[in-house]
Amino acid sequence: MTGDVFVPPDFAVPLRLDTSLFRLEPLEPEHNDADYAAWSSSRDHIHATPGWEESSWPDDRTPQDNVRDLEGHADDFAKRAGFTYTVLDPDGDVVGCVYIYPDPDGVHDARVQSWVRASRAELDVPLWRALSEWLRDEWPFERVAYAARR
Repeated sequence: MTGDVFVPPDFAVPLRLDTSLFRLEPLEPEHNDADYAAWSSSRDHIHATPGWEESSWPDDRTPQDNVRDLEGHADDFAKRAGFTYTVLDPDGDVVGCVYIYPDPDGVHDARVQSWVRASRAELDVPLWRALSEWLRDEWPFERVAYAARR
């Protein structure tokens, strides 16, 4: 996309992605407790995930700091400035997160990152595959930066 518009005004932002292993829905403050438990128990695993190796997050924030972060992501979603999804297993437990934001370098249309909690590490590659296909088929981006998985 060009200019200050991340997605075209007429683009209907997908609100869900359903697979047999997980579903994505917009990350909201109501997910705070489960989101906090997922990432705070998986810091080393997240830092070892492609695309997260140099990240300053996960950090030592409190649950109260985390809910403010989730509020920011929900606000970005509402403003169409970036799109963060929680990854839920079939039982509705938070197992990860997906971030779709403008590429700060401007080389790509979007920069995508995802992580899954350490206890559900087997979902990382299926999530990457499903997201790669979803981004190609359902989103208006031509060039996406999303760290490959093996």
